[in-house]
Amino acid sequence: MDDARLRQAAREARREAAPFAAAILVANLALAAVSRHAGWELFGRNDWWLWLVVAIPSALLVVTFLVGPRRLGLDRLRREVAGVTLGLVWFGTTVGVACVIVSLMHWRPGGAQLLTSAAVVLLTNVLTFSLVFWELDDGGPVARAIASSRAQPDFQFPQDENPGLARPGWGPALVDYVYVSVTNSIAFSPTDAMPLTHRAKLVMGLEAGLSALTVLVVAARAINILGS
Repeated sequence: MDDARLRQAAREARREAAPFAAAILVANLALAAVSRHAGWELFGRNDWWLWLVVAIPSALLVVTFLVGPRRLGLDRLRREVAGVTLGLVWFGTTVGVACVIVSLMHWRPGGAQLLTSAAVVLLTNVLTFSLVFWELDDGGPVARAIASSRAQPDFQFPQDENPGLARPGWGPALVDYVYVSVTNSIAFSPTDAMPLTHRAKLVMGLEAGLSALTVLVVAARAINILGS
């Protein structure tokens, strides 16, 4: 395998993913800043700093994409580093969901706090799982970039089933996985790309579960606010 081609594919993958990882970080930092300024109470007090804690894994992910595993001496462990970092981001997203749900169940946040917190949590959930799908499918973005064809995909896109619909040299980009993540978080089921492996079904189920839980709890609280 050509090392130069491999490094080029890794650089392009990092450039593609860095803005989405940065969006997760910025969303959590913005929520922390707004919560502090507005004095929003999370657990009965102004716990705005908890959103900074939730943002730490996404900050690590941004640094990893910007610096690159090679400069960190972890070039041979690129996928392992990406997997661990994405796992931490997923954990941070889950903590964010838990914070919103527990806050709604035991305290009475206002409408602005309710909508803003839920929107940020749902956004980070979508972007986090977009990156997970992107890293999971068919060996990851680097393997897909250097392969001649999609040999063992975890997701079946319409172009996989109908090659005549695909443009020359087509391969799924990160934006394709973002769309899969958006539809899965809203419909709670696959709509564009079908999961083919157990791990793909597992992560799609996790995303749909977190999204459904957030939407249902927020909707119930909104109805309660309107009723009162």
